[in-house]
Amino acid sequence: MNQTPIAPPLSAYQAKHVLWSVEGKVATITLNRPERKNPLTFDSYAELVVIFRALAADTEIKTVVVTGAGGNFCSGGDVFEIIAPLLDRDMAGLLEFTRMTGDLVKAMRACPQPIVAAVDGVCAGAGAILAMASDLRLGTARSRTAFLFTRVGLAGCDMGACAILPRIIGQGRASELLYTGRSMDGAEAERWGFLNRLVEPEALLEQATVLAKSLADGPTFAHAMTKRMLHQEWDMGVDQAIEAEAQAQAVCMQTRDFRRAYEAFAAKSRPVFEGN
Repeated sequence: MNQTPIAPPLSAYQAKHVLWSVEGKVATITLNRPERKNPLTFDSYAELVVIFRALAADTEIKTVVVTGAGGNFCSGGDVFEIIAPLLDRDMAGLLEFTRMTGDLVKAMRACPQPIVAAVDGVCAGAGAILAMASDLRLGTARSRTAFLFTRVGLAGCDMGACAILPRIIGQGRASELLYTGRSMDGAEAERWGFLNRLVEPEALLEQATVLAKSLADGPTFAHAMTKRMLHQEWDMGVDQAIEAEAQAQAVCMQTRDFRRAYEAFAAKSRPVFEGN
């Protein structure tokens, strides 16, 4: 009888266009073209979509860190490898590209693992979208985040920005960034709530990893449920959201982690979660 082959775990995945590493329950994706401030290419876009889609089925990896090499996060789409070829595409070809880039955000939001972005230096265009689509963002004072699409003659509505960014920083602030394309430094990004907190550049990746590991050691089934509900409730009214959360919480109350927490509390000890 023919059997469907079992895909190897993502811990064994050999990335070609980004750096990929797994330590324990935490995976790290590093955009690695530091000489160009880590721009995205057609190939790196496609590989990131593959990775985040595969994470939905991976039971070993519990959190993900996304970062950039060489003191910058990501400068957006590569001007010569993406922007120039797009000038020669017809509408069908352009729509194929814009849907593909949107698929990356969909894959990031659909994967159950919390994603921590470590944002340093340039974080622009599609790079800003990658940070936006993450669940948590640590940054540095020297970071510069810009949704600069209008500066290249495009609309600010790229890869879900008009839907997601206002939910992070508010409609008025999002409107300013999307209309003007201006950059915000780390202090402003933290003050506006885009960055969760600032750390020193030399400690950024370490602190992002510490945060990711702390989440990975927590009740990861419950974290996945939290992420799912944060996403799904965008389209719900309050009454519908309350009912959806009642159902989600009842499911979580059936997990062993919920019992472990109670037993640890009763024993005056710290719970050890196992994600089930």
